[in-house]
Amino acid sequence: MALFPLTSNFEGDFVLQLVPVDTENTMDEVAAAAAVHSVGRRVRNRPDQILRVRRQGDTDFLPRNMKVSEAGFKPTETVEIIWQAPNA
Repeated sequence: MALFPLTSNFEGDFVLQLVPVDTENTMDEVAAAAAVHSVGRRVRNRPDQILRVRRQGDTDFLPRNMKVSEAGFKPTETVEIIWQAPNA
């Protein structure tokens, strides 16, 4: 367990945020940590959708239960947080 900085590029937000997460956080927890800085401030909430995480520029989402320590991120690497329909 260690503090780990990631840069959040949240869908619909024009501000990149430096988000401190824990190496044991899952991608769902990373998305939730990023949402605190964007949703309800510059991005409207979409309660009918879930948040997914992917590396900046990738098309595939990381597994929702994957931990930060398993993802191979570099400190301050940019991740995209994207809204997705639950059945997509």
